Amino acid sequence: MASMRSHRNITETKTGSITPEERRATYRTIAGLAIPTFGQLIASPLFVMIDTAIVGHISDSALAGLSIGSTVVLTTVGLCIFLAYGTTSQVARLMGAGRRREGMQAGVDGMWLAFVIGLVVCALLLALSRPICSLMGARGPVLQAAQTYLNALVFGLPAMLLVYAANGIFRGLQKVKITLVAAVSGAILNTALEILLVFGLHMDILGSGLATLIAEWAMGLFLTIPALVWARQEGAQLRPRLSGMAASMGDGFPLFLRTLALRICLFMTVVAAAHLGEQVLAAYQGVNSAWNFGLNMLDAVGIAGQSLVATELGARQRARARVMTDLSAKAGMAMGVLVGLVMIALGLLAAPLFSPTPAIRSLITVGMIVQGVFMPVAGWMWALDGILIGAGDYRYLAATCSLTAVIYVIGLLGMTALAINWTPTWRIAMLWAVLNVLFIGVRAICNGLRTRTDVWMGTISQIKEA
Repeated sequence: MASMRSHRNITETKTGSITPEERRATYRTIAGLAIPTFGQLIASPLFVMIDTAIVGHISDSALAGLSIGSTVVLTTVGLCIFLAYGTTSQVARLMGAGRRREGMQAGVDGMWLAFVIGLVVCALLLALSRPICSLMGARGPVLQAAQTYLNALVFGLPAMLLVYAANGIFRGLQKVKITLVAAVSGAILNTALEILLVFGLHMDILGSGLATLIAEWAMGLFLTIPALVWARQEGAQLRPRLSGMAASMGDGFPLFLRTLALRICLFMTVVAAAHLGEQVLAAYQGVNSAWNFGLNMLDAVGIAGQSLVATELGARQRARARVMTDLSAKAGMAMGVLVGLVMIALGLLAAPLFSPTPAIRSLITVGMIVQGVFMPVAGWMWALDGILIGAGDYRYLAATCSLTAVIYVIGLLGMTALAINWTPTWRIAMLWAVLNVLFIGVRAICNGLRTRTDVWMGTISQIKEA
């Protein structure tokens, strides 16, 4: 693969430095992987962002209900992110070791696991949608809107998880352009269906959920079919293998714990926003949809670094893995600066896209400015997070993210209790400030300390011989 060949040409001095030309070549490789990867990552957040822009013009209660319903869906899907991250690391390391068939087989096993999990979770959420939304603080019209949206979109969960698993294969192979095509096509389809169903057929928030459901299945089929074709060409078996699915689940369990801890943080943030008032909750949804979009730009850099570092570690090239780590972290911070500036500009200029209510527009502006200021730190942290995942340092990530969750939830609850007498402007500003200082900041410290050592590069055990 061209991208693999390009970054393997790095030559190091005894101090580990590289020439400016080699550095530029590596950044080009990272960009070549990160840009298409971003296309896949933004699919679900972009759909929610489109939903937010359209539903926000129905009513404030519909927008608040969308915040609850979309959070349940994104939390559920996010808990299964190991289907993509774990598969990416497995495939890339096996490819780096020259074991293509086994790498593709790991990808197929991950896809079967994703489909089964999707069916189970779909049934559970369909049965528990109302009590879950109520538990998050939704009441009256907000509860009805949240349940309606969730019940429509929940049938797309198997497709969403199939997309995650299929992209684990694409990233590991470093064939990621197809993900960009899928995301763009899905976004266009979702937008057209949203306009038709919500405004044309007057289906309100139900039409929004149905539009996203159809777009998710279109993306799922678009990505699953070629992934299976490529796997078959490498000699992998396409039938379900219980042993392979169990192995994928076992490897991904620490990643699941890591993601569970992080999702608890985000879940509690929505709960806190709900308790801070309907206007704060509605504004939170507007900021959060843009934030999720921006975070996926950061995550794309992290995943590019993850794929490159995992390939080098699979080939036992630890020195090159260290160089990739340093350059990926710098690329992540640079992307954070760019995303932060864009978020501040959006907050100042584009808040009317999310709500026609002046008070909510003002709160969205404040939230986006706070987020934009902290984005460079988030970019650096997200890049290192991807590197540690690529290295298989799952247990460390599970432990540190659990610590982060404890610290963050305590801080969030304390802030919510103090905010009872604050103005809505101060409430949303402090909500996002606490998230960045504790949720992002603690993880940044933990990841930075870990990558200063070489311990994380030894967490990948010797790849078992076939």
